[in-house]
Amino acid sequence: MPNTATRLRSVDSYRASVAALVGDLPSVRLPVADCRGLVLTEDVTAPISLPPFDNSAMDGYAVRSVDVVGASEDTPVELPVPEDIPAGRTDVVPLLPGTSHRIMTGAPLPPGADSVVQVELTDSGVQRVRVFAPVAVGTHLRRTGEDVREGTVVLTKGTVLGPPQLGLVAALGIAALPVRRRPHVLVLSTGTELVEAGQPLKPGQIYESNSMYIATAVEEIGGVAHVLRFVPDDVNALRATLRPHLADHDVVITTGGVSAGAYEVVKDALQGEGVEFLRVAMQPGGPQGSGRYQGLPVLSLPGNPVSAALSFEIFVRPALLAAMGHTEIDRKRLRARASMAMKSPAGRRQYRRGLYDAGSVQAVPVGGPGSHLLAAFAQSNCLIEIPEDVTEIPEGAEVDLVMLTQR
Repeated sequence: MPNTATRLRSVDSYRASVAALVGDLPSVRLPVADCRGLVLTEDVTAPISLPPFDNSAMDGYAVRSVDVVGASEDTPVELPVPEDIPAGRTDVVPLLPGTSHRIMTGAPLPPGADSVVQVELTDSGVQRVRVFAPVAVGTHLRRTGEDVREGTVVLTKGTVLGPPQLGLVAALGIAALPVRRRPHVLVLSTGTELVEAGQPLKPGQIYESNSMYIATAVEEIGGVAHVLRFVPDDVNALRATLRPHLADHDVVITTGGVSAGAYEVVKDALQGEGVEFLRVAMQPGGPQGSGRYQGLPVLSLPGNPVSAALSFEIFVRPALLAAMGHTEIDRKRLRARASMAMKSPAGRRQYRRGLYDAGSVQAVPVGGPGSHLLAAFAQSNCLIEIPEDVTEIPEGAEVDLVMLTQR
């Protein structure tokens, strides 16, 4: 039987299989304050109108416009002020002809009033006020339902909830929303050579970094990450570490232990248990694993830091966003000119780290193609994507970019 690790899958084919494996997350009702970045699973209908009552758009005086006709600085109209109406007052007294009520911004308009004279056009009187200019009917008023009418759909299914949307539903008095819930992701970093930051390194040891990238990348898109670090290269230990956490998570992401050599603990523990290990036609990041372990989706990424990061960007990030109900799941793409010539292996889609300069519309490669060059990745704002059938990019040729930041 051929070794499954020698099989080669296209990037697009493997990306589709990862998306199908992760699937859709369930819909839940969450408090509005917990919904930032999540996606609505139902339309939202306004339970009230906005504004819910006629109110003043200015600090000033509620009047009948006919009572201030002809008012000017030379011949002001003087009116008694029997009532004050601050914002929040609920026992509003009707306005009688020939009078005015001092009113604050947002306060309910008294019955009988048809306009508001802003305070700057008066002498700011308390018991009596002099008005120095006429006003037309409707001046400085906010009418009931001017923004939203009760019963209308204000947000549609599929809307991504940001501050403006959450502010709207809060203004409508809605306490909870139906949303696709956040993915709970278990991040498992394996390797006896790994050491926690802050501890001294012995010969042959390295600091563990993959879980930091994966966990923060999960949280950046709205997921919840739980990290298990420093799982030793032991099959039984890995299975024992996984077992108590399976019921509480939606996806497991492992890094390391997936290649074709010896001591590949993730592959040894999960192959034959529902997880397939294979190679994808990309560089870096060829070795991959995916499947279900005891019913839970597992995505096994390579251990080299850049390979793990690129695998997350190309395969895992879009699958998690789609599972959350997002329709825009891909990074922004641009075209630019290559600042220098590049080579790429035949039959592999290569992702080179790069810096996009908007002024010159150029892509400048940062570092080489090696999967260990993490500093180059940190200094980049894009990936330069070289297709599988291209082995050489001349200087000045157009290339496709996958934007990592908006810098």
